[in-house]
Amino acid sequence: MSTYATSKLIGQVLSSECPSRQILEHITSKWAVLILKSLSEGVLRFSELQQKIEGVSEKMLAQTLKTLEQDGFILRTVYPEVPPKVEYQLTFLGAQAAEKLNYLITWIERSLPEILENKQNIVKV
Repeated sequence: MSTYATSKLIGQVLSSECPSRQILEHITSKWAVLILKSLSEGVLRFSELQQKIEGVSEKMLAQTLKTLEQDGFILRTVYPEVPPKVEYQLTFLGAQAAEKLNYLITWIERSLPEILENKQNIVKV
């Protein structure tokens, strides 16, 4: 898609042709949100991320990290050591996304009692 064609779609997230939909899907997946939140606290290695994010499989973590790296949200640094040392950190773009997502996470956590109450009321009906 040309830059001109892409620029005509900016701000058109409701359009099936809008490239922002793919990015929206990438950064709003459960694992991406949790990775961005974790990395907003500092640089982490793969094993540290896996320990910090309960329930994420090695495969899912690797796939999500790769996607976020390709989109420019995280930086992967490989150190020439034995065994290899790999660290992940947010880019400036990733830090901006993480800030917005952390705000959403905080809102969800603060609203959780009301949300859970609503869920219970629907089940009782």
